[in-house]
Amino acid sequence: MSRRQLLMLLVLSTIWGSSFMFIKVGVRQLEPSTLVAGRLVLAALTLVVIVAARTPVRVALAAVRARIGSFLVVALLNSVVPFWLLAWGETRIDSGLAALLQACAPLFTALLAAGFVRSERVTGVRLLGVLVGFGGVALLVGAVPRGSVLGALAVVLTGFCYAASSLAAGLRLRDVPPATIAFGTTTVAALLTLPFGIAQLPASVPGWKVIGSVVALGVLGLGVAYVLYFGLITGAGASRAILVTYLVPPMALFYGVTVLDESLKLTDIAGLALILAGVSLGTGAIRNVRRRAAAVRA
Repeated sequence: MSRRQLLMLLVLSTIWGSSFMFIKVGVRQLEPSTLVAGRLVLAALTLVVIVAARTPVRVALAAVRARIGSFLVVALLNSVVPFWLLAWGETRIDSGLAALLQACAPLFTALLAAGFVRSERVTGVRLLGVLVGFGGVALLVGAVPRGSVLGALAVVLTGFCYAASSLAAGLRLRDVPPATIAFGTTTVAALLTLPFGIAQLPASVPGWKVIGSVVALGVLGLGVAYVLYFGLITGAGASRAILVTYLVPPMALFYGVTVLDESLKLTDIAGLALILAGVSLGTGAIRNVRRRAAAVRA
């Protein structure tokens, strides 16, 4: 993984780390279906602008139509199903816990890749990194789960969906520009969820915090972030891109401490250290540093 890709990974985790806060605020006055539809529609509109700046929109639409089956699969696995599960889960558990539980996605990626995608298999040091990172997540979650068990299981299931979608995108859409992938999957997902979101609109206009949260989730959390995410998938591989879910929990923890004035415990610091170590091993960052150092010495 190059330095540019590592920077993309960090920026993406910073954006997605804040999403759990915004979802928690949004579901206070909106049904999960309405929240999901709202963020997807705003994301699709944002991506139209991004795509138009790079390539004619008609070209992107033609690419989506040519592979509508693949875009439909990725849209369902990466947006429609996991977004609803996450929003529903956060009506029952804390946003911080949801971020921690979702970090199981790289483990699901490794398991799915081992069985179905030979080119994406995670072995050796990279597999060690996945396991070390998951150990950090387990330490952060702790032995005593909080909130609803069903809510927690719903969030864990989102990790499986994200893992499956990243592998599907890497296999079936690898030669499609990242902005087009983001635009196509988000547009398809928005069309699928919009009828359900409209059906559950609230009786009154939500407060400005809720509206602002939906805007942040759609424009920044999806519109901008998806371009980065699919760029990582096509450039670095699905098993490396999905490691962003290891960086999201510490980012969510940072937002909780600085914005929500939550406490910071020793176990949080230890878990954070393990997660960062896992990402370094899993992305090959340490190996790349050693290679550069050896090249300099030579």
